[in-house]
Amino acid sequence: MSVKERIEDLLNKNKVVLFMKGTKQFPQCGFSARACAILQDMDLEFQDVNILEDEELRQGIKDYGNWPTVPQLYINKQLIGGSDIMMEMYQSGELQGLVKNL
Repeated sequence: MSVKERIEDLLNKNKVVLFMKGTKQFPQCGFSARACAILQDMDLEFQDVNILEDEELRQGIKDYGNWPTVPQLYINKQLIGGSDIMMEMYQSGELQGLVKNL
């Protein structure tokens, strides 16, 4: 299975996916920790994907969404963005609106 197929499989099986450094239990960078904290504060179930465990996935997710940094949040197969965008959307209530009917 190609890295693109692996990513699409994850997105097809999970409504909310966070590609991150580390796991939701043990984030490995401040940006990933902030992204997890936002989702956890919203009591949102999400699939965490540790890109540090898989070099092919680490580069593949950047190419897939044409987004150069991690973490990356996907909701309903759509790239939302990284932790800065998540924080802005969370503070404005836009992020809560995106997930309220999941």
